[in-house]
Amino acid sequence: QVRVVESGGGSVQPGGSLRLSCAASGLTFSPNAMGWYRQAPGKQREQVAVLISGIGTNYADSVKGRFTISRDNAKNTVYLQMNSLKPEDTAVYYCNLRGGRYLLDYWGQGTQVTVSS
Repeated sequence: QVRVVESGGGSVQPGGSLRLSCAASGLTFSPNAMGWYRQAPGKQREQVAVLISGIGTNYADSVKGRFTISRDNAKNTVYLQMNSLKPEDTAVYYCNLRGGRYLLDYWGQGTQVTVSS
């Protein structure tokens, strides 16, 4: 059974940094894509950064130049380094893994990121 677990959220002041981690276990396939999404109160879930195997990375315009996604294939882990955080980055951040024969989506439980002075 595929399991996706995030960690690393918390509270930080504007301009600060956080690093999120997402570890996948129970995999019987190599993921086609791993990435991060976020959902702020009253808003729809949006893509933040995604790493697509064999293609590359894609970032939301709002985080370009501030966030960096990376992956450790040996550990089936993906990271999100978030720098120069802004209050509008406050949200629950979810890790997503897509793959397998039917390209299913697997989600973590989410981790809260709060940016406030």
